[in-house]
Amino acid sequence: MIEDHKKKIVAFYERHRRMPGYKELMALTGFKSKNAVWKLVNKLVDLGILAKDANGRISLVHSADEIPMLGLVEAGIPTVAEADAMTDLDTLNLNAYLVEDRDTSYLLEVKGDSMIDEGIKEGDLVVAEKTNALGGTVEPKIGNIVIAEVDGGWTMKFYRREPSRVGRPGRIYLEPANKKYKPIYPEYDIKIAAVVKGVIRKY
Repeated sequence: MIEDHKKKIVAFYERHRRMPGYKELMALTGFKSKNAVWKLVNKLVDLGILAKDANGRISLVHSADEIPMLGLVEAGIPTVAEADAMTDLDTLNLNAYLVEDRDTSYLLEVKGDSMIDEGIKEGDLVVAEKTNALGGTVEPKIGNIVIAEVDGGWTMKFYRREPSRVGRPGRIYLEPANKKYKPIYPEYDIKIAAVVKGVIRKY
């Protein structure tokens, strides 16, 4: 039972980027009173799953998914880092940062170079979140990088629409990020299965 409550709290945190309040904890756990939630929180604190500050605010205890985040680094002209800025460490949960909705997200390995000008290379991993048409919560927007099924084949491209003309809307098409490849216009059917949310590359 404790493990189920933990999973629900972690899922809430990953979805909302914050910890639930006591009323939200009641809804998550099904408890009827704040006292029962208070006892659960204390139990999770004792187990080292949660931490509670002097004001009663709760937080997740740092896990293996979290690493220190020191701040910004110049990609242009080098600057000298402030020594004291390195001592006040914050942490970043990689799962929470990369995955907005664990239940509707998945990873895909990139094959080919059609998105190279967007910085997406062969061998990279992309984090994709299912669209609402396939049980997810994301509504694909023009300009998104999407995972799409076009005339029976799968691809990853920019989701585009031609300008509308008098009497007819602009056609939907998929645009690569590589001038070697032409835009893809569906002949029969196009389904937007997921929206790309992030790219992972290991050096």
